[in-house]
Amino acid sequence: MISLDRFDIFKAVVDAGSLSAAATALGLSRAVVSFNLKRLEADLGVALLIRNTRSLTLTDAGERFYERCVETLESARRAIDEARGDDAPLIGRLRITTTPEYAAHAVIGWVDTFHATHTGLRIHLSTSSAPAQLIPERFDLAIRLGRLQDAEYRAAELSRYDIVAVAAPSLLRGRGRARPDDPAWVIGLPRIGYPRLPDQVLRASDGTETVFPSNPGNVMLSADNAATLLAFARAGHGVAIMPRWLAARDLAEGALVALLRRHRFPDQGVYAVYPNTRHVPHAVRRFIDHARQATSG
Repeated sequence: MISLDRFDIFKAVVDAGSLSAAATALGLSRAVVSFNLKRLEADLGVALLIRNTRSLTLTDAGERFYERCVETLESARRAIDEARGDDAPLIGRLRITTTPEYAAHAVIGWVDTFHATHTGLRIHLSTSSAPAQLIPERFDLAIRLGRLQDAEYRAAELSRYDIVAVAAPSLLRGRGRARPDDPAWVIGLPRIGYPRLPDQVLRASDGTETVFPSNPGNVMLSADNAATLLAFARAGHGVAIMPRWLAARDLAEGALVALLRRHRFPDQGVYAVYPNTRHVPHAVRRFIDHARQATSG
């Protein structure tokens, strides 16, 4: 009988687009992946992939087998989960990805307490400022912030958070009479850009709305991650828009000041994002429940 592990390796190779990428995602060596792929083709008696130095291409048989492979693996995982039941200890592997800053703020704590209950589950937490591709990179779950843009994935909202405009006190000095609650004045200050943040609609306490450009023409410095954005703001290079939880310590210590206190930016969401399959693995569902409980407490 052909091992389901080889089904899984074949699927990983197709999803990742290369043997090396699949090996990295699976935590195996490239040689092991290549060996299992060759054995699978030998057992089936057909070529599944056409290999060259730059790419992999599915054969006709490979395309048909891949579709059945996905169905078979999903059915097998569903059968295993149903047999174990919801209250059974979790085993296997759970791969999670999020940003470095939110990992430090929340996700590391969630993983720590979740693993204390499910010691038989191997959990890998990966951090990156760039959103990971869940299926090619073999992630079971992503914790993402802000507005969701990946329609091909499913998502569960975990919580909401505020964003705030902040600046170092040194930025505000020497600019005449400071008007930190005037949107026009704040918009005119030097800005630190964050390309992934869209323009915001700023709402005053009286209901007045102002479009607050997130990356206007006065951006002289920009950052692609929250830690750099925060460091630039602390150094007095410009106004930065960021989550309140990220700026909380610097606001409390006076390294940053909050601007536009009589106004409110739209709040943002924290989401658990996972592949859109018919069957959601128990480990994913239970981690989402655990994260919800942690954020609500």
